[in-house]
Amino acid sequence: MIEVKLHDIGEGITEGEITHFHVSPGDAVKIDQPLVEVQTDKVTAELPSPVAGTVKEIKASEGDVVTVGTTIILIEKEGSVPSEGGSSDAPKAEEKPKSTHSEELKQKRSNTAVQTMARLTRRVLAAPYTRKIARDNSVDIEQIEGTGPGGRVTEEDVYKFIDGGSEPQTQAEPVAEEASTTQTAQPVYKSMEAKEIPFKGRRKQIAQKMTQSLYTIPHVSHFDEVDLTNLLELKKSLKAADPDGSKGMNVSLAAFFVKAIQLAMRDYPIFNAKLDEENEVIRLEGEVNMGLATDADDGLIVPVVKNVEQKSIATINREMKELIQKAKTNKLKPSDMKGGTFTISNVGPLGSTGATPIINHPEVGLMAFHKTKKMPVVINDEIVIRSIMNVSMTFDHRVADGATAVAFTNRFIHYIENPAAMTLELI
Repeated sequence: MIEVKLHDIGEGITEGEITHFHVSPGDAVKIDQPLVEVQTDKVTAELPSPVAGTVKEIKASEGDVVTVGTTIILIEKEGSVPSEGGSSDAPKAEEKPKSTHSEELKQKRSNTAVQTMARLTRRVLAAPYTRKIARDNSVDIEQIEGTGPGGRVTEEDVYKFIDGGSEPQTQAEPVAEEASTTQTAQPVYKSMEAKEIPFKGRRKQIAQKMTQSLYTIPHVSHFDEVDLTNLLELKKSLKAADPDGSKGMNVSLAAFFVKAIQLAMRDYPIFNAKLDEENEVIRLEGEVNMGLATDADDGLIVPVVKNVEQKSIATINREMKELIQKAKTNKLKPSDMKGGTFTISNVGPLGSTGATPIINHPEVGLMAFHKTKKMPVVINDEIVIRSIMNVSMTFDHRVADGATAVAFTNRFIHYIENPAAMTLELI
């Protein structure tokens, strides 16, 4: 009998929550066929079958939190002799019923294999939490058309499907239309739906990490403004096609922000550090690994761009886009999310004007970029229109003081408002 266990799927991971089983007892499985989805505090992983055979027993339930090394599924390897019990010297005449049983077992395996393969071929892209919502509402997720990246089904898609399929509203509309000929139609207000959302999986793990950070680190946030006008002009010129017809570069502003932070850390390395209270030392990191706070379907996740001090803005831009896409499609690996030394949060496109984010422990700083808007600004005693962005810098007051945080932010602002100075640093 083969034991399928929760193995160590990443650095520091000690447990995971079982979010969905792809198989049931009696199902025939192939090598590498997905058996179960497990949600850890970093990724959603699928545990594949190590052998071809038949699922004999499932030793856990959806929603269970299991530790590394726990047996989840038992599989009888294909071709192995089932343990039937009884004496080895039993008369051969008794073997006939076993043959009948064997034929029935083969037929059952064949049927379940067909059912399993049919279910797998209909599988759609969706996060485990989204699938959970569908199951809780008795909705077949395969009937929902996904609007997310690559046709991925989102939570909103499920709720829209539920709302659209629960009430035959198309029959009520003609009645309202007829009534409008004799009297003014009254607006119909739909009440909020009372329901419960499971507090588990990534949502619970995010809560635990945020609580740990907030109760461990004395947070202080510093706010400032940065003029993006010159950087926006540079971005526009890079995007324009060259005279020879070659395609321009579409570089995100966040890539410039990452490089400007890294350059500012040359003079203020205290913000690229970690506090080791047990050994009473602040360790300045030798490399800058930038975490990207990303809003994925099933919660906040932070992929990391490694060694930004060694990379050009173009390379940073490409790697950022790849990581964010992987985060939104739930394809990140544990190695994509470890080793961060500082985190950024680009919430401006969502309309945020300011915030006091929680630091990604054990890092000592996080910079958030907020809404950019055109404003009248006085330059050389003249009023001009400039593109101004709000920025907030949250830091660990055990490690750094307010004056240092302001100086660090000012250095960042200097590079953003003078892109030429940033490019000179790269030569």
